[in-house]
Amino acid sequence: MHHKANNHQLLNSPYIAAVIGATGAIGAAFVDQLLLDPHCTHVEMISRAHCSGFDLLDPASIQAQAQVSSARGPFSIIIDATGVLTIQNQGPEKSLASVNAEQLLHSLQLNTIGPAMVLRCFAPLLARGPAIYAKLSARVGSIADNKKGGWYGYRASKAAFNMVLHTAAIELQRKNPELRVVALQPGTVRSNLSLPFAHGVSHLLEPAESVSGMLAALRMLPARAGAHFIDYKGEDIPW
Repeated sequence: MHHKANNHQLLNSPYIAAVIGATGAIGAAFVDQLLLDPHCTHVEMISRAHCSGFDLLDPASIQAQAQVSSARGPFSIIIDATGVLTIQNQGPEKSLASVNAEQLLHSLQLNTIGPAMVLRCFAPLLARGPAIYAKLSARVGSIADNKKGGWYGYRASKAAFNMVLHTAAIELQRKNPELRVVALQPGTVRSNLSLPFAHGVSHLLEPAESVSGMLAALRMLPARAGAHFIDYKGEDIPW
């Protein structure tokens, strides 16, 4: 799906963006579409493939990459598109009896602690004034929206990071009230992450379709205290 470049202008002046997890299906689509924005002068692509030694499980590597990327900054847009659903070849737990400590800990390391370290290290690289820090989240991370149960580790890790993100938003906005901090639900997107769980989904989104929606939502999002939690259609999700 192709869109005119002016549909992608997130900010009204030239800016630099960074995408963490730039080789995933959604991360790569973010890179592609940000580059369509005539105001975006550079996209810093950060992933294990682009950056030697970068590893969400290694806080020192995250700090080291932030130091390297700071030479390109400051960044008006930072998007963390990382996320893991299948842990050590095990899919989401369907019952309490299926929960095991090792898998739960690994999910928290990759979906909560790693992104928290990314936020800690990259937030200082945000530009002053109008800026966006966005992190891929998931509707199943909503405590209020949990109607089906199951998926213990993934739900818990996403809900935990949502709290980290909201808390960080409150702190960061004391220095920059124009900063928008956003948890993004991309929908069920055709990707390696979602493929084993996509059966029965009425509308499986292509990465470009999901990202186009999320960028349109970010463009329209007002500044407010704390973080937003929205889906790819721009609709609010309860925490």
